[in-house]
Amino acid sequence: MANKVFIQSLGCPKNLVDSEVMSGCLRDAGYELVEDPARADVLVVNTCGFIQPAVEEGIEAILDLAQAKKVKPATKLLVTGCMVQRYGAKLRRELPEVDLFLGVDQIETVVAALEKLTASEAVSLDPSEPDYLMSSASPRLISTPPFRAYLKATEGCSNRCSYCLIPSLRGPLRSRSLDDLIKEARRLEQDGVKELTLIAQDLTAYGRDLGADREGLADLLTALLDKTEIPWLRMLYLYPMRLDRTVLELVAANERILPYFDIPLQHISNRILKAMNRPYDRRSVERLLASIRAQLPHAAIRTTFMVGFPGESEADVEELAEFIAEQRLNHVGIFTYCNEEGCAAAKLPDQCGEEVKEARKERLMALQAEISLELNRGLVGTIQPVLMEGVSRESDLLLEGRTRFQAPEIDGCVYITAGNSRPGELVEVEITEAHPYDLVGEIVGTW
Repeated sequence: MANKVFIQSLGCPKNLVDSEVMSGCLRDAGYELVEDPARADVLVVNTCGFIQPAVEEGIEAILDLAQAKKVKPATKLLVTGCMVQRYGAKLRRELPEVDLFLGVDQIETVVAALEKLTASEAVSLDPSEPDYLMSSASPRLISTPPFRAYLKATEGCSNRCSYCLIPSLRGPLRSRSLDDLIKEARRLEQDGVKELTLIAQDLTAYGRDLGADREGLADLLTALLDKTEIPWLRMLYLYPMRLDRTVLELVAANERILPYFDIPLQHISNRILKAMNRPYDRRSVERLLASIRAQLPHAAIRTTFMVGFPGESEADVEELAEFIAEQRLNHVGIFTYCNEEGCAAAKLPDQCGEEVKEARKERLMALQAEISLELNRGLVGTIQPVLMEGVSRESDLLLEGRTRFQAPEIDGCVYITAGNSRPGELVEVEITEAHPYDLVGEIVGTW
């Protein structure tokens, strides 16, 4: 039996969870997961298809792995995920090196598909309309360090932002039941998870599709506090106008819910927000940020902004720069608009040139780097709880970890220059040095 499988997961944490479910299905069926593609009998690429750069990354990864088939012709190559959902049969014509394409709804069919492939049977699994929703019963093999994991609360999205393909790729909002999420969270806790990150395309929409008696994000957080003892609960992707007072009060009253708010704003110009079909304006955003800071003065706020949206003027960019300077947010990501076929924004007039987009991005990133450095310098001399990750990726002479204000794989880290600790331990660290995205410190105790 050809039973060694290599999986490469691209894109966001939500995609990573899908890869972990596929890994769990394969493990339970007797397959061996390997980290070296040269050892594998089956190669799997789980792709992102959200924007063109992600598609290009996926194609590059596919072609790289296809080289293994020249050395070992019996090797099978599978491609899954959002890129397959987006392009469907077109990929079969463009990438003959691939033996099988699976859409986002076919995550848990991977074993049956592989068995047919290795038996040289004809297989044709075309992407269907998305309605898949994982559950606590779905096999899952965690690929992150064992002390942290993601909990995917929903699938799909029912927002209709004019630049976004997610509703067409992943389908409408589908929420898991609260009981099912708690069941999975308790299992992850038993496996040693110390930091559980709740993820969704729009976490604040959790439960909105479950009917009149629905339970929402505040109910989910309350249940996690009551039914588990996981010390760090983190939230990712909070839609601006659905982050309500109840959630803020829960965070303020419970130190286990990290005071970290990832709120993708996308822009601040009212004119551009309207064109993006984002149903809020600058004033409502400012009220939200003021409300967060009133209840949680030391909260970390992260956002993303898009530059180069069709019709964006220099005045719009100047307004965005003024907002960034005024609000002094902890973490800001700037990315350039991509004109994606199938999105309403693709038909808008006054498209921006690539050089203009890049110049605007660089300007805003430079501004934010100065702000981030100043904010980090304010932490020097303080003692912060830090979750240890292990030996630093920069040097084996250092350890590294993360504060409550640094999300895994997104933000910076804390480099540890003195003291010792094992991965997954929570320690107290005195911050001794600051950089724009990273901190430096010494372990002074346990937390």
